[in-house]
Amino acid sequence: MSLSSFATAILIPPLNFISWGAAGLVLAVTPTPLRRLGRLAAGLALTGLIIASLPATASLLINSLEAGLPHMIAPQQGGQPGAIVILGGDGAYGAPGGIEPGSDIGALSLERVRAGALLARRTGLPLLTTGDSLEPHAIPIGQLMATSLHDDFATQARWVEPDAVDTWENARLSAAILRQAGIDQAYVVTDAWHMKRALIAFRRAGITATPAPVRFDRPLEFDSNALTPHISALADCTYAVHEWIGIAYYLLRP
Repeated sequence: MSLSSFATAILIPPLNFISWGAAGLVLAVTPTPLRRLGRLAAGLALTGLIIASLPATASLLINSLEAGLPHMIAPQQGGQPGAIVILGGDGAYGAPGGIEPGSDIGALSLERVRAGALLARRTGLPLLTTGDSLEPHAIPIGQLMATSLHDDFATQARWVEPDAVDTWENARLSAAILRQAGIDQAYVVTDAWHMKRALIAFRRAGITATPAPVRFDRPLEFDSNALTPHISALADCTYAVHEWIGIAYYLLRP
């Protein structure tokens, strides 16, 4: 894990609460004037972990990332997109008939590929897939998505970008490919909760991006289930907090 990745990890659930709680417990059993502060820190960390595990909390955070995004895809005023860019997501351990690490796309990437293929059929625009390998010596996710487009959806990717390690590089390296083809506007296909950060990255890369979001979260419903801690809600909170930190970083990045 890189230093920047570790710095981000300790700011998001659950590692942030675990680290705060562990530090608080150490202080709580130490015979110093800081024992009371340690107990308070441990109690707040446990409370924060419980709150982050609530479906209500997860929905609020995810919905805040998706606010303002179009549910119906429409080009921006002033021009028409000239291509479709599908951002790489996750990978899977093995493909059908094989168990090589990183030899298939994961569920998030598959949803994006399916949405990109459908959009390509509707618009007739060329496709670009982007993403580096997610494991050492694995096939780049951009190439795996292009293979899935061909094999699973009978659709051809015109360009494959295999080197982007994050959303910022997805935008920067894709923009270089598109500009060589004379294209400065494109649909961007990624999950709705990831779209705001992607749009910032593409705008900074000089591409006018039209959002083509995948899989919106359901609106928040306050009921007994919404206030019952669940591991999936904690995972969604992790995604959401990571995205908001990434958005803030991208807005400040030179």
